[in-house]
Amino acid sequence: MLKKRKTTVYALGQYISMSAHKARRVIDQIRGRSYEETLIILELMPYRACYPIFKLVYSAAASASYNMDSNESNLVISKAEVSEGTIVKKLKPRARGRSFPIKRPTCHISIVVKDISLDEYIEVDFLDPLRWSKKRKSKKKYTAMGYHNMCSNGGVWDKK
Repeated sequence: MLKKRKTTVYALGQYISMSAHKARRVIDQIRGRSYEETLIILELMPYRACYPIFKLVYSAAASASYNMDSNESNLVISKAEVSEGTIVKKLKPRARGRSFPIKRPTCHISIVVKDISLDEYIEVDFLDPLRWSKKRKSKKKYTAMGYHNMCSNGGVWDKK
């Protein structure tokens, strides 16, 4: 029997005082990259959103190394998303006794880190439950790649 093994760890930052649009432009740069490459990118980018995202990525990697005993070189940012949080509304006094509304947007950032070295499925043996062996469930897909030979049809591309 195959049992699914946990290979992902997530970190969630809530109510970060920043617009979700500004955080998304940084998150789009790091999605799908390795952990070490992500840290370099976040240190060199000049945006204010980089520091809270850096802390979340670092926290997710620390959780992965503690809970799954995974190496940091095997970690990949598999999922990163930003959602809008609540809007803090204040009133600022203005001239002639009027008030002006100030809206401070917040956002929630979640980062999922995956260890690519761990197998996703493990085999469970009912005869000896203390012995666990790793088994990868893989599907091999063979695709035939063809190319268009320009010389075979007289050097003119077919426009159909």
